[in-house]
Amino acid sequence: MTGRDGGADLVPPPGESPVVVLVRPQLADNIGAAARAMANGGLFHLRLVAPRDGWPQEHAWRMASGADRILDAAQVFDSVEAAVADCHHVFGTCPRPRHVIVRTLTARAAAEDLRALNARDQRVAVLFGPERAGLTAEDLACCDTLVRYPLNPAHMSLNLAQAVMILAYEWWTAAEATPPRLLVTNETRVATKGELEAFLERLVAELDASGFLDTEHKRPTMVRNLRHWFQRGAVTEQELRTLHGVVTELSRGRMTRGRLPEPDPAPPWGGAGEADDGQIPRR
Repeated sequence: MTGRDGGADLVPPPGESPVVVLVRPQLADNIGAAARAMANGGLFHLRLVAPRDGWPQEHAWRMASGADRILDAAQVFDSVEAAVADCHHVFGTCPRPRHVIVRTLTARAAAEDLRALNARDQRVAVLFGPERAGLTAEDLACCDTLVRYPLNPAHMSLNLAQAVMILAYEWWTAAEATPPRLLVTNETRVATKGELEAFLERLVAELDASGFLDTEHKRPTMVRNLRHWFQRGAVTEQELRTLHGVVTELSRGRMTRGRLPEPDPAPPWGGAGEADDGQIPRR
C-alpha cells in the first residue's frame, strides 16, 4: 500500500510504556515526524484521534525515517475519551493552563512520573493537541496532569514533532545510564601523574638547556605555569608519546647548534634499549 520496506526493527518494550495520543492531527508529515521522535526516545504506542485527512496517509511513512512499525501499529479513535478509556492516568501537554486547578509538571518531572507509574503496570497516555491551537478545554478535562515545557516566554512555539521529541527525550534519559560527562580516549588511556611528571621533568630540563628559562627570577613562575597547563586537562598516554617525540626533535635541532643538556639515560616513554629515532613511538 505504501511501498515502504518495513523500516527499523522496532518492537514495544515489555510491560507498560507511555501511549502518545495525537489529537486531531492535521498533517500526515507531522504524524510521521512524531513517530520518528517516538522511535528516538524508545516510545512505541501511538494513537490518533480523528486525524483531519483520515488514516493511513502515505506522507506519514515518508517522514517517519524508518519508524514504520510505530505507524503500522497506530490505532485510530473518534474521540479523546475513547482513546484513553483503557488508561489509568492521562497527561496533557499545554502551554498555558488557565482557569483550572490541576497538577502541572515539566517534561522532566513528567518522565519521572511516567517511569514510576509504568513500573506499577499503570498505563499512561500523553495527549498532544492539533498543530494550530493545541488541546481544547474539553480535551484537558480528560487529563489528571498537565505537562508544560519551560521555554522562552517570548517565543514558546513548537511544532508537533518537536513537542513529542522533548517528552521522548526526557523519557529515555530518565533511565539512561550514559555518564553525563565522558572523555573518549579510543585506543589510548589517560596518562598517570607519574607519566606526566616524567614528561614535565624532561621538558623543563630541555628548556633549561636551551636557555628558555635563563631569567632566574622568572623561572619558578614559568615552570609553574607549564605545570598548570598540562595538569589542567586529562592528557592521554598517546599525547605524551607525541610530546616526547616533539621534545626529542627540538632537542636534536638545538644540539646541532652546540648547546647540550644532560644526556637522557633512557627514553621515558619506552623500555630500556629502545632506539630514539625521533619518531613518535607506536604501540
